[in-house]
Amino acid sequence: QVQLVESGGGLVQPGGSLRLSCAASGIYFSIYAMGWYRQAPGKQRELVARITRSGSTNYADSVKGRFTISRDNAKNTVYLQMNSLKLEDTAGYYCSADRVGTSRLWGQGTQVAVSS
Repeated sequence: QVQLVESGGGLVQPGGSLRLSCAASGIYFSIYAMGWYRQAPGKQRELVARITRSGSTNYADSVKGRFTISRDNAKNTVYLQMNSLKLEDTAGYYCSADRVGTSRLWGQGTQVAVSS
């Protein structure tokens, strides 16, 4: 079974940090590009960060300089380090995996709430 499982979400105050993890199983992890998306209530799902199989990264303008995506192929895990969190970062965060010729895979999501 192919599975992506996110963890690390929670409640944090503005200016705080969280580290999200996504553990993959059932895929040859190293050949997949991995991404983090988020969706706030009433809004479209948007790309937050993406990392390719070769290690290239890209970020949404709203998180540049604050978030860092990384991957550990030995652990089949992708991470999202989130610093200097803002109220507008509140959303469900979803892990995804994709490669040429396949449908995108999605995790169940983990909630991030930024509030005082």
